[in-house]
Amino acid sequence: MLCLSGHGLVQTNGMKFIDEATIQVFAGKGGDGVASFRREKFIPKGGPDGGDGGSGGSVYAVADRNINTLIDYRYARVFRAKNGQNGRGSDCYGKGADDVVLRVPVGTLIMNPATHEVVADLLHHQQKVLLARGGAGGSGNLHFKSSTNRTPRQFTHGEAGQEFELKLELKVLADVGLLGMPNAGKSTLIRAVSAARPKVADYPFTTLKPNLGVIRIDHDRSFVMADIPGLIEGAAEGAGLGHQFLKHLSRTRLLLHLVDMVPFDENVDPVHAAQALIAELRKFDEALYLKPRWLVLNKVDMLPEDQRDRICKAFVRKLEWADKYFMVSALTGEGCRQLTYEIMDYLEQHLPSICDND
Repeated sequence: MLCLSGHGLVQTNGMKFIDEATIQVFAGKGGDGVASFRREKFIPKGGPDGGDGGSGGSVYAVADRNINTLIDYRYARVFRAKNGQNGRGSDCYGKGADDVVLRVPVGTLIMNPATHEVVADLLHHQQKVLLARGGAGGSGNLHFKSSTNRTPRQFTHGEAGQEFELKLELKVLADVGLLGMPNAGKSTLIRAVSAARPKVADYPFTTLKPNLGVIRIDHDRSFVMADIPGLIEGAAEGAGLGHQFLKHLSRTRLLLHLVDMVPFDENVDPVHAAQALIAELRKFDEALYLKPRWLVLNKVDMLPEDQRDRICKAFVRKLEWADKYFMVSALTGEGCRQLTYEIMDYLEQHLPSICDND
């Protein structure tokens, strides 16, 4: 039931990144109570002594920062907690079953695929949520004893445990997201400003899965940047790889739109490429399109130094870009320090809402 082939699984060189999975969870049934009576030597009038059944095991999910993908749920898709034990005579209660705990990456969204209801949004390490509650144990006949009913034979059965089909969807947690066409220099930029080491090469689609990098400004000031595969025209309809990962930018507070000012293919117009990406972003998700977005003109080191400002300003005018923009070279590091400092200032001035989980 795991979504494959463009819906959650990317494989390259034997390595898998899985960001979607569908699982089934079954909580355990409660144990039955029992009707039993004392039968002891020299005690002629033994009363009821039937014990209660134990509770069935529940199923929980716990966010774990040491897990990066949902690959554990690629092969194991059904999770069952055990049933509680039945009660016994001599006032013996049945043992409750152990709970089942599913460990998932921080940033996992859990939904009911039938109703599209959000069951949980796990945003913090060790955050724990109940997925399916185990059934309560039944009552033994000792609970039914009264002054008028000295020999009760009533008992109750244990309750059934809950069972659900659930969709797990990983949305990485990052403050800043990188957008751009293939080979725009997103991976080079994240390597330049953080300790992350995504693959870099001079051909498209070298990034096949999201990469996260921590950018540290001071010892107590830092932010997380996410790099996703490049977008191409038609991405909203399924072309390329980037559309699969746009959801990972939904939690970011700021987007950086990287533009290759000196495309590898001379027939590519940077203005048209930038306009196409903006159009794809809007088609995919209006909310993502409306996020704050800065323009980053990359590879300016390859432009003639005496014409650099003029070329970049002309580009901004053609694109009709009214917001903030930067000129950088991810390869040489030119302009990157200023960019990261301004990002840090922006994030500190625009703190996320406590109840804003998306």
